[in-house]
Amino acid sequence: MIDLSTKYMGFDLKNPIVPSSSPLMQDIDKVRRMEDDGAAAVVMDSLFEEQIKFEEAELYYFLEHGTESFAESLTYFPSGDDFYSGPELYLERIQKLKEAVSIPVIASMNGTDAEEWIKYAKLIEEAGADAIELNVYFLETGFNIAPGEVEKRYIEILKAVKSGVKIPVAVKLSPYFSAMASTAKELSDAGANALVLFNRFYQPDIDLANLEVVPNLVLSNSDEMCLPLRWIAIIYGNIKSSIAITSGVHTHEDIVKAIMAGADAVQMTSVLLQEGIDKIKSFLEELVRWMEEHEYESVDIMKGSLSQKACPDPAAFERANYMKTLRSYK
Repeated sequence: MIDLSTKYMGFDLKNPIVPSSSPLMQDIDKVRRMEDDGAAAVVMDSLFEEQIKFEEAELYYFLEHGTESFAESLTYFPSGDDFYSGPELYLERIQKLKEAVSIPVIASMNGTDAEEWIKYAKLIEEAGADAIELNVYFLETGFNIAPGEVEKRYIEILKAVKSGVKIPVAVKLSPYFSAMASTAKELSDAGANALVLFNRFYQPDIDLANLEVVPNLVLSNSDEMCLPLRWIAIIYGNIKSSIAITSGVHTHEDIVKAIMAGADAVQMTSVLLQEGIDKIKSFLEELVRWMEEHEYESVDIMKGSLSQKACPDPAAFERANYMKTLRSYK
């Protein structure tokens, strides 16, 4: 009997597959289907800092505008609750998801302001979320910002949120740190229950016909998995936090690679958008078949077996591999 179970963020998951943050999570029926097909947990679509700030600014405007006018005019103002519909709908959806499924529901918060996150992290916990994934998505464009200030902001946000909630907290990282291993260890030491590698920064494009900058959404492919694989293999066994991979998981072999590098959970979105939720079920069947053929009895036995610590050639993850790759191209 093949044992697919794994431990992630303190949760005992039945397998490593965790559908990640995407528009699919806005449909409760689709999340039910994910659970039915074997998903071990889900990460909700993100509550964006901009949503919160926009609605708070709108509330302030309507509360202040016209206060010096006729008293009767104040009766036309909507109640304060109407201006929190975005965040409040998110909190309501957490409650509905928890009623609909039995697997862990991980809320996602996307932003850069620690003060706002503390407030809403508490509300997310109260709504019933099992954990929170902090998606610290920002591009530092200031010319006077020292590199260390960027890492410091991540640590401050994590500590702030951890101080306000009791549920586990994960941090979703970008790959653009100058000292990734050190940053991962600092976040782990600061209390991150998991690190999620890596966030995909969607790059803008230029529309030459209309001479304007436009968003450009390109779904991932398996080639993109090499970057998080390398860093998961390097940090595995050197930090206390759980590790999840995200970006580029499109086949059962990708799942195997992620686990062997050291991932506790395997997040996926693009493949589910492209091929459908049913892909979860086939992934699990193919994973079991692969493990049987290669005589692995459990995910735990596989985990980290090709990490840098366990790899016969640890230099394969470092500069030596870079030089070898360049010389081997024909």
